[in-house]
Amino acid sequence: MNIQTILKAFVDKAVIPSEQASLIADYEENRPFSLHWELRSVLYLGIVLFTSGIGVIIYENIDTIGHQVIIALIAALTGWCFFYTFKHALPYSNQQVKNPKKLADYILLLGCTTFLILEGYLQFQYNVFGKRYGLAVIIPTIIFFFCAYRFDHKGVLSMAITGLASWLGLTVAPLSVLAENDFTENRLLATAVILGTVLCLAGWASEKQNIKKHFSHTYVFLGGNLAVLAAMTGIFSESAELIYSMAGLALSAFFIQRARLAQSLLFLLMGVVYGYIIITYLIFSNIESDDAAFTFGTFYFMFTSVGVVYFLLHFKKFLGIKK
Repeated sequence: MNIQTILKAFVDKAVIPSEQASLIADYEENRPFSLHWELRSVLYLGIVLFTSGIGVIIYENIDTIGHQVIIALIAALTGWCFFYTFKHALPYSNQQVKNPKKLADYILLLGCTTFLILEGYLQFQYNVFGKRYGLAVIIPTIIFFFCAYRFDHKGVLSMAITGLASWLGLTVAPLSVLAENDFTENRLLATAVILGTVLCLAGWASEKQNIKKHFSHTYVFLGGNLAVLAAMTGIFSESAELIYSMAGLALSAFFIQRARLAQSLLFLLMGVVYGYIIITYLIFSNIESDDAAFTFGTFYFMFTSVGVVYFLLHFKKFLGIKK
């Protein structure tokens, strides 16, 4: 079905007159085609390839060029990136700032990336931080938080949150939370839950205080995902099961509440799925008889499957999205 078919159906049913249908058809045929996402993808890919190319050049020509020259070039590029960003930045505002010079956003991202390369190079070659690895992580984290708010950049904010988690020995990447975090250590497990909760509260506070409200999604998604998965690990390992259960269920309820306010299907799915897993585990872990567990499970999963179907059919109504 294309626009012509739809317009013809509307005209046949007397929904719109033929003259209006002709105007709409002409507009759809001659309107400009947006290259927004294509250009964004190309620019992001360009930054990745450029920084990768720097690494290859350094690796292959390290003996010829010299460490000092390479460090000077990376430092100069980093300084230029931040200078360009400051020069073309709009005044700070607590509201969302959309800079008409889109290139500045990518230059800032490039500058933050090359800053990490510069710092890593100095540490590897000259050991400037010694064994104070936490200092090497927290410096770019502070800089990235400042840049994220000053220049209104969600990508840099994600880098800052990742740096903060790394400073505490964690990773917040959604696909790597369970794979790369050592949740067998109770201290790290508790740290993950606390950090994730703090990030969720930061997202909630940003909306309540009307300070960069659009950053709330990044805080809640990265922090909440980390905290709930860590809490679930704590529940499954039976380490302080009650505390982690309460934390996991509270965060699941928080996701659902955020979903209704933001009309976000992602947060709704996170809240429902995480909550369902936690509740199911708590129910079956307290049934001692295998026969009772099997009998109860037969009815439990049958009725919850019906609930899943109902949820998928009516999630828009739950979120308050009009059809």
